[in-house]
Amino acid sequence: MGKPIKRHPSLVQVSREHHYGLLLSWKIREGLKNNIAPERIKRYTDWFYEKYQKAHFDIEEQFIYPILSSDHPLIVQAIQEHRHIEALFHQEDNLTDMLMALEKAMEAHIRFEERNLFNQIQEVATPEQLQLIEDNHNQPFEDTWEDEFWVRSK
Repeated sequence: MGKPIKRHPSLVQVSREHHYGLLLSWKIREGLKNNIAPERIKRYTDWFYEKYQKAHFDIEEQFIYPILSSDHPLIVQAIQEHRHIEALFHQEDNLTDMLMALEKAMEAHIRFEERNLFNQIQEVATPEQLQLIEDNHNQPFEDTWEDEFWVRSK
């Protein structure tokens, strides 16, 4: 296990939000493992996307990704992954397959951003760019979903 990555304070909140994305993946895995109806899990993923994920992607694409050039390979990969994940969130058929794919894609994307992309961005970002992120990002996440399908009933 490597040592923890030191994040610039302007990126800490965005990095912290990745925890909720990883929790989404875990919740999907738990729901599927416990044979929860895919439609029930999908209702949560729809809520999660609208309440949180869409705005999270917007912050990254508007204020974080532009720190590197739009043709930078890591940015190209990140944008492609965002589009793939968005397509999965919007898929309405083959729900079990979609949920398995979404779970894997979210986790892989977050790991990529945390281990690769954000490190690169942090190295080259100017103080002004970092301040712009901080000034435009104040989205606290609160999971108010009441149907905790991921909790195994006794």
